[in-house]
Amino acid sequence: MSALNNIIIATLSFFAIIGCNLKPAETASQEEITDRSINVEGNYVDTAYEKRAEGYDWVGMSVQRLSDTVINIKVRSRADLKGPTCTLDAQAFQTRTNVYRTMLEGKPVLLSFDEESVSIKSELVNDSTILHFYCSGGASLGGRYKKIKEDLDPKQVDQTSFIKNLKFNGISFSIRSKNDGDKELLMITPTGLSIDNDIHSHDITGQTVLDAQIGDMNGDGYPEVLVYTQSHGSGSYGNIIGYSVNKGKSLSQIYFSPVADNPKISTGYLGHDSFNLTGTYLTQKFPLYQEGDTNANPTGKQREVLYELTDGENSRILTVYAIKDI
Repeated sequence: MSALNNIIIATLSFFAIIGCNLKPAETASQEEITDRSINVEGNYVDTAYEKRAEGYDWVGMSVQRLSDTVINIKVRSRADLKGPTCTLDAQAFQTRTNVYRTMLEGKPVLLSFDEESVSIKSELVNDSTILHFYCSGGASLGGRYKKIKEDLDPKQVDQTSFIKNLKFNGISFSIRSKNDGDKELLMITPTGLSIDNDIHSHDITGQTVLDAQIGDMNGDGYPEVLVYTQSHGSGSYGNIIGYSVNKGKSLSQIYFSPVADNPKISTGYLGHDSFNLTGTYLTQKFPLYQEGDTNANPTGKQREVLYELTDGENSRILTVYAIKDI
């Protein structure tokens, strides 16, 4: 009996040792999958994309990283047979590893990435209808999109580079950028002005529109609209094309001095700007480069520049209000 007890005890000890050895390995594997940051940049498509040769409509999304915590997303769909189904341009901000949040019409939407796909859903269950807002015919942005290695089909995809609609106190703006042959054209179309609702066009060849925002910067009850662009190439220099509403009647262009032309803030500047309009102030942020830094690896601090809208002799001007290196 004693020998049998010894065998049982030895057997239990053996399995206990195996269990102890296996459990940490399994936990580490799970943590590695959960916490490891992946490369989210690239192109993603819905399941219909594989059947596009058969005439199926499809929706795709392109993701570009703007900073360590911010990505730019462009949702485009098939447009060679009919009008595009879904169109969206937005920026999303990282909330945790491989998960980003964007605000659509004031509603939070989450983008959850893994190595092979991205899942899009509203953060709150009651907000799920917002995913239909940017699509037509009952379609939705929601669902899972598979990552592909190539560009979205250039013969079928909607060639609109950027599109966004903004509203403020009964005045609306349609901001659209589109490739027209060898040119990139930006068109800003106001609605609701009492005198002049003409389209304002700009040749922005060599630049990409990142985002657009609206707000009342001078507190007169009428909006300013700001379009943020970024130059192509490694420099990625930021610029702003903006307009101010004149007492609800017409538009006047806002003057913005590029950082390189402003000695107050240009030291250490090599592009990679980001912009954000909050209340009456515009914030611009960019990394600072030290001597010997490569464009891809700045080692200095980050500069934060605060702008206010002032009246100049011939136009309204975005004027530096405060500078902070952080």
